[in-house]
Amino acid sequence: MKKEDTEDLTAKKELALKLIERLKEAYPDAGCTLDYDDAWKLLVSVRLAAQCTDARVNVVVEKLYEKYPDVDALAEADVDSIEEIVRPCGLGRSKARDISACMKILKEQYGGKVPDDFNALLKLPGVGRKSANLIMGDVFGKPAIVTDTHCIRLVNRMGLVDGVKEPKKVEMALWKLIPPEEGSDFCHRLVYHGRDICTARTKPHCEKCCVQDLCAKNGID
Repeated sequence: MKKEDTEDLTAKKELALKLIERLKEAYPDAGCTLDYDDAWKLLVSVRLAAQCTDARVNVVVEKLYEKYPDVDALAEADVDSIEEIVRPCGLGRSKARDISACMKILKEQYGGKVPDDFNALLKLPGVGRKSANLIMGDVFGKPAIVTDTHCIRLVNRMGLVDGVKEPKKVEMALWKLIPPEEGSDFCHRLVYHGRDICTARTKPHCEKCCVQDLCAKNGID
């Protein structure tokens, strides 16, 4: 690695540690905004959350679990019946198919349990890297980097990555900067910060930002 690349990596690691501490102070209790009390339910919710708000997903899954309360029931459910319930989340047909197929695999291959292996999760229908990382971090307490839209937007604005928008590339870059034990919570806090302060649909509220003095943009659009 070239000297300037080493210096850049060191500077970004130092920035990352400062951002982690500031966001901890601002959002001490930040966690997953999808409601779940079992691993398989988070698996369902994260699939429904694609192009849908977590708040809407939390409402819709109540009806889904009322009718299909466990993995076996959902695995045996008719896809059309699942689609009818999850339609308000958008992309109802594809999401219903994925949920049905996923629950069948959990039932047949894993005894109704969600595997705690990242690569095994990636093989489940409808599960990508973001979803697999969320499960690994929130359910199993393992190192995770969840690169949702808030994370990608904010780490670019803050200067941890430079113009990188592809989720996997952002994830790989952050693995080099964020201590493993901090990754999951850091990403949750970015979601809160992205919703409250560093917003996407309006001008960011930089005057209220707890990391304004650290941010590469520092109020500059």
